Amino acid sequence: MGGPNLEVFKFGLYLFVPVMALLHFGDPAWYHNHVLPYKDHLFPPPDRTYSKIPTDQTAVREELARIKADKLARRMERDKELQTQSEAAAKSSKGWFKWW
Repeated sequence: MGGPNLEVFKFGLYLFVPVMALLHFGDPAWYHNHVLPYKDHLFPPPDRTYSKIPTDQTAVREELARIKADKLARRMERDKELQTQSEAAAKSSKGWFKWW
């Protein structure tokens, strides 16, 4: 097909590409310049993560109740804000058109 020169070239290329990729992307300076700045954007900070996972049934139920209460409180707050916004819009609106 291609001969021994082609096979030697392909073998060299197959060795050269992964080694150069490891040398380029494995460099600590490249990692600090290109990976660490985006780490903060992709992952939450450690103080915002919950690392203690409940293991027994009562702890799981308590955590679930806490999560549901937080969600309900946020929903009530959001509904209250929407209600005040709709009341303000109803008072300022005069009809289909602002000049009507």
